[in-house]
Amino acid sequence: MPEKSKSIPLNTFPLNIGSGIIISKFTVADLEFDKIREAHRDDYHIFFLLEQGNGIFEIDFRRFEINSQSITYIQPYQVHRGLSLEEGLFTVLLISSESLNPEYLSLLKEIAPTYPLQLDAVNFSTATKMGNLSAMIFERQNEKLHNTILKDICNSLVGFIISQFLLESHKAENSSRSEVISKNFKLLLDQHFIHTKSPSEFASKMNISTVYLNECVKRATGQTVSYHIHQRIILEAKRLLFHSSKSVKEIATELGYDDYPYFSRLFTKITGMTALTFRSKNLE
Repeated sequence: MPEKSKSIPLNTFPLNIGSGIIISKFTVADLEFDKIREAHRDDYHIFFLLEQGNGIFEIDFRRFEINSQSITYIQPYQVHRGLSLEEGLFTVLLISSESLNPEYLSLLKEIAPTYPLQLDAVNFSTATKMGNLSAMIFERQNEKLHNTILKDICNSLVGFIISQFLLESHKAENSSRSEVISKNFKLLLDQHFIHTKSPSEFASKMNISTVYLNECVKRATGQTVSYHIHQRIILEAKRLLFHSSKSVKEIATELGYDDYPYFSRLFTKITGMTALTFRSKNLE
C-alpha cells in the first residue's frame, strides 16, 4: 500500500481560469486515472454526466456503481476517488461556489450529500445537450462576454440537475417549519462543527431556544441535534484516519478537542471501535 500523505490532498480551482468554470467531454483514454484513484478533496463543485460505460466511485467511505445515463454530484471537500471506469464517455463540470447562482448554491447545500442519480432517456438527453452546449461555449475563450455567457449556460445546467435530484427525493417546495429549521441547522453545522459543538451554541446562532431547535430537528430527521453534531465530527475524523497519516491526537486537535481522551471515548462510543482499530481495520 502506498504511503499516505500527512493530510488529505486538496485540489484548488486553477487561478488562471477567470470564469471559475471548466467543462469538457472526456473518454477514459483522456484520463490520468492513477491520480483519480488517490483519495482527495476539491474546493469546488463537480458534476459528472456519464453517457456511456460504467464505473465505481467511492465518496466518504461509500462505494457507488455508476452506469450510463447517470449524474454524480460531489460537493466541495468531500473525500472521493475513482476505483474503476470502463469504456466511459462523459462530461465533467467543475464550478466554484463564487460562479454558482446563489439560489442554486443554497439548494446544493440543502440536498447534499447526494448519491449518483440514474435518469430516464429524455431527461438525460436534455442534460447532455445542455452540457454539450456549455462545453462549446467554454472552448470559445475569445468571445466577447465569454465568462458571463458561460456562467449563464452552466448555471442553467446546474439548475436542471438540481431539479432532477429534487424530483427524485420528492422534496416539497412548501417545507414545514421544522424542515426549514433543520436544514438551516445542518448548513451551520457543516460550517462550524470544529469550533461549535453544543446544541445551545447552534440555537444561539439561529436565535431560537435549544429546546425548540431539538424539537424541530428531531421532528424532521428522527434524531437529536447532538446526534448530528457527533456524526459530522466523526465523519471528519474517519476521513483523516483513513486518508491521512496524522496521529489520533493530531486529529483530535484539528477537530477542536484539546481533551484527547474525551475525543477517543467519543469516537469509540459513536463507532463501536477505537480510532486506531478503525484505522487498522480499513487499511488495504
